[in-house]
Parts: sequence; C-alpha cells; structure tokens
Amino acid sequence: MKENSKSTIPPVTAVIITYNESANLRRTLPQLYWCEEIVIVDSFSNDDTNTIARKFNCRLLQREFNGFGDQKSFAVLQSKTDWILCLDADEYLSRELIEEIRNELLNPGEYRAFSFPSNLVFRKQRFRFGRESNRQVVKLFNRRHGRISNDRVHEKIQVHGKIKKLGSPLIHYSYRDITQYLQKFDRYTEWCAEKYYLAGKRKSKSFITFAIPYYFIKYYLVDRNFLNGLNGIYWSALMAFYHFLKYIKLEDMYLPAEPPSVTTGILKLITAPGKNTLITIPAKIQ
Repeated sequence: MKENSKSTIPPVTAVIITYNESANLRRTLPQLYWCEEIVIVDSFSNDDTNTIARKFNCRLLQREFNGFGDQKSFAVLQSKTDWILCLDADEYLSRELIEEIRNELLNPGEYRAFSFPSNLVFRKQRFRFGRESNRQVVKLFNRRHGRISNDRVHEKIQVHGKIKKLGSPLIHYSYRDITQYLQKFDRYTEWCAEKYYLAGKRKSKSFITFAIPYYFIKYYLVDRNFLNGLNGIYWSALMAFYHFLKYIKLEDMYLPAEPPSVTTGILKLITAPGKNTLITIPAKIQ
C-alpha cells in the first residue's frame, strides 16, 4: 500500500473499523496511499464495504462488534508496525495534513503521538467556526507508548509521553442527515449511560432538569456554533438533547427492580396416594 518513494519516515499502519461504510471508504481510502498497510476490521457488512476494501488492497478481517474501544484495540493488535493511524471510516485526511504528518515523522523525536484538528461536516456543511471546526483529537500514535481505552463509545487513545498538535485539518464527515444521526442516537446514549452507571456516576435531578438549556447554551454560544448558521442551531439542539436523554437513561438504571407478580404462575400436577391435584405455583423471580 506504501507509495513508491525514498521517504525515510517510519512505516505506518492505518486501522479502520467498519460496518456498512462503503460510501465513506470510497472517500477515505485513497488518502492512505502513503501508509505501509491498511487494516480493516469489519462487523459483517452487507453493503460494498468488503469489495472496496479489497480494491484498495486492505487487510480485511471479520469480527463481531462489542464496542468501539474493543474493536479498535483488536485492529491495532493486527498491525505490523509501531506507528498507528487510527481513523474512523468517515474521517478524511486533507492533502495538507498528509504532508504535515509525513514531515513530522521524518524526525518524531520525543513525541509519542500526534493530534489533528478535527473539522466537522454536518448535513453536508463543513463547519468553519467554533470548537467543531478545530477540536484536537489524537489519531496517530506509537503503540509502544499508547493504547486505546476499552470504552464502548467515545473511546480515547491514551498516550504515555508527549503529544504534538498539528495544524492541518482532519475532515470529519459526521452525519449526512438527521436520519443517520437518529440511527446512532439511541445506541450511543445507552452506552454512555451504561459507562457512567458502571463507574457509579450520577447527575442530580436539578442538573437533569436544566440539561437541555445548559448544553444548548454551551454548544451554541460558548462553542460558537451560532457562527455556523442554521446547521449550527440544529447541531446545538441535537447535542443538548443527547446529553439530556443520556442522563435520563442513567437514572433509569438506578430505578429499583419491579417486585414479582404473585398472580403470575404455572400449573403443576401434584401426585399423592389416592388423588391428583392441580395447584398454581408463583413464577420464579428472574
């Protein structure tokens, strides 16, 4: 997969996890021409994901999905190189970012990882302003000095050592429309609530009550999404509701279990000398 050149950068493996990502892969994979190899761990897609992966000579593995952190960690373990570029299928390396990465890898020195400014594309609009236009994310790391957290969602690359921030954008083609957003919405809020529950975290009822206005002000004003027009309003409103629903689901997990119904039971034939009797036995508590 590596470009034919006399470049002396250390070899890099790009790892991507997929499920029905054919549309994104057509855009993402051509930008990885300079990588030593591309490892794709797929969760049994039923679109053209596998065909496209083979077209670009990717090493394709099939594995059941048990969470983003777990799946990406597995992908990293399949890599042959120390330097790992861990991308989502909807993330696109700009030409400027590729040049910057390769220049930095000529002499990484004491740096164990590099972060990129992620530039959100939402409903086909590239956000030009605010936090969503340049949020730094670690994507390139030396696996001898880092690992991926085991979180089911919103996993992070954890690095032991220095991280250098690069300036060229990583284009994140997030949600093409509201339908795609809602398809992931329920699953992501469920997993986030579960993560908090297992960690013993909880939000007060007063905080939950004001979560929607609080987060809308944060995303719209503090994060300056008001500069991104109508889609900035949509994004802020959706993210505010995302946090609100996540905390309600967390509260649901703390609700006491319902008591068993005494009227639910099964009929059992009791055999005794001289007579047979049918009685109702309460159902076993699950």
